[in-house]
Amino acid sequence: MTQGKDWPLWEVFVRSAHGLAHKHVGSVHATDAAMALENARDVYTRRNEGTSLWVVRSTDIVASDPAQKGPLFEPARNKIYRHPTFYELPDAVKHM
Repeated sequence: MTQGKDWPLWEVFVRSAHGLAHKHVGSVHATDAAMALENARDVYTRRNEGTSLWVVRSTDIVASDPAQKGPLFEPARNKIYRHPTFYELPDAVKHM
């Protein structure tokens, strides 16, 4: 195996602060999950900007097809109680 060339691709997600969501920041190549975490730390958190890392093999991600947006999301429009306008958040809740 040539270094890096045939290694699996891993997607990297970083959480910048407690209470915030993880955000996709890029990808790394690695032979296993432990190496992917190390590579992600070295590449995407060089200045201590993260509190948590997730790495996921790219081949394990399942995504919806943007062309199927209508049929996939249309049923949610009939459930207006799910809209955030029906809920009041207390002032103590941050990062929402």
